[in-house]
Amino acid sequence: MSALQSLGFLMGSSWASGVNLYLTVGSLGFAHRMEWIKLPGNLEILCHPLVIAVAAVMYAIEFFADKVPYVDSAWDTVHTFIRPVGAMMLGFMAMADTGVDPAVQMAVALVTGTIAFNSHLTKATARVAINTSPEPVSNSVASVTEDASVIGIMYLVTKHPVLAGILVVIFIVVSVWFLKKMFHLMKRVLRRDKGKPSQAPTAQ
Repeated sequence: MSALQSLGFLMGSSWASGVNLYLTVGSLGFAHRMEWIKLPGNLEILCHPLVIAVAAVMYAIEFFADKVPYVDSAWDTVHTFIRPVGAMMLGFMAMADTGVDPAVQMAVALVTGTIAFNSHLTKATARVAINTSPEPVSNSVASVTEDASVIGIMYLVTKHPVLAGILVVIFIVVSVWFLKKMFHLMKRVLRRDKGKPSQAPTAQ
């Protein structure tokens, strides 16, 4: 991989990890075993059958948990730590045994973790908003859409990593706009609730 392709690979896999870490890990390992891509650094460990099997089992659990209202938000809360750290590990291992300075390796790990945290936070925030809807269908639609986006990014990572990196930059820009909108909306809701009288006025 060229430097630009490696950057696209890291950005794409990091973003996907923030949405669904297990699908990302399993996809990368499977792609390497099928020789669709040669994973950099020490990431070849992802193609070990045990790693792929565990990723597949965890993805199966997430597949169902992600489609149940409020259970999906609880799952996202637990993974607020897991997904970014998983992406950091991917970035750190990708730079291992490549001859780069350890400081660069750590910097890459921090960047990949930050990208994953951004996509995770966007997903989790969107799910909280979706859970205000009384019907459960929207959760399933959102879950399938998220998985499809991860698979799409993984395809681009293996075939067109530079394009994957460009799309991630666009996603991040849109997510910052989305998160700002949700933050201001939450502030308005809290301000409105705070302004409501705590009890009905007594009759004179």
